[in-house]
Amino acid sequence: GEKHEHVILRTSRMIFETVRGRLTHKRLVKVDNKSYSFVNLSHLSKSVDPRITWIGHASFLIQMRNCNIITDPIFGDATFFFPRMSLPGILPYQLPPIDIVIISHNHRDHMDEKALRAIAAGNPEVIFLVPMGVKKWFIASNFQNVHELMWWDSKKESDLNFTFLPSHHWSQRTIFDRNKTLWGSWMIQSDDFSIYFAGDTAYGKHFKEIGQEFSSIDVALLPIGPCEPEHMRVAHTDAYEAGTGFIELGAQHFIPMHWGTFAFGDDPFNLPLECLQKWWKEKGDTLLAKLLHSVPFGGQIYFEKNDQIYQHIYPHTEQITE
Repeated sequence: GEKHEHVILRTSRMIFETVRGRLTHKRLVKVDNKSYSFVNLSHLSKSVDPRITWIGHASFLIQMRNCNIITDPIFGDATFFFPRMSLPGILPYQLPPIDIVIISHNHRDHMDEKALRAIAAGNPEVIFLVPMGVKKWFIASNFQNVHELMWWDSKKESDLNFTFLPSHHWSQRTIFDRNKTLWGSWMIQSDDFSIYFAGDTAYGKHFKEIGQEFSSIDVALLPIGPCEPEHMRVAHTDAYEAGTGFIELGAQHFIPMHWGTFAFGDDPFNLPLECLQKWWKEKGDTLLAKLLHSVPFGGQIYFEKNDQIYQHIYPHTEQITE
């Protein structure tokens, strides 16, 4: 009883703080999306070379080795209390055929039933890769082709290797199932390119452990908010912690996520991104050869192989050279 009461109090507090933040205009609830998104971006139905498009929040369309992957898909509101602040970079009907959906954990802003049903309806053969314990919900909800993994488990699909990895977070779908299912992050690898999707996480030792296990990580998709109020950082990384995690992973390209989509904290809309850009400039020389990509909603970065080395192609990359 005490644990469930704690959960109800935590949820009530989060809702109260969100409403209070809106009333005091600490952030924009609806955002003029034009300065943050591309319009009518064309999507290849398939791509051999890696292409990564940010849909918003923790949702990415990842295309590589002729396989289309979507991470933690959500296109609408998280709940009635947490409406979407900005339009998704891709709408469900604009998606190319989807082969694989990967889920980091069962929170409603990462495992959205409406989005999952839309994807399954258009892609009857789609494969779902989920944390241990989450398959039960998928089967009960009449989804097919569901595989659940423990941390450090791997599964090969379509010439790619998917490894489920630790994160520092928690899980909950209803009032009575707190931490009854696993949560985590994912590594997606071809024979010569790797993408790390951090899911939702606080800062923890897992960044260093994953960096030690995977000697070459090309791209890290890392959450950078919510940052405020301070108790949000119990389960989330702010921009500075995400930066530290990026260094410990030993990754080359940083694509930030989990900002500007839902008002879960007190952050003004673009505060997390501004903090990350400030941190990147402060680090300066220590980040030479590494790249930060401030991808807007619907923004795409892709990589082409040139003389056996992948080179990114994207006009809004920030490379700090001073």
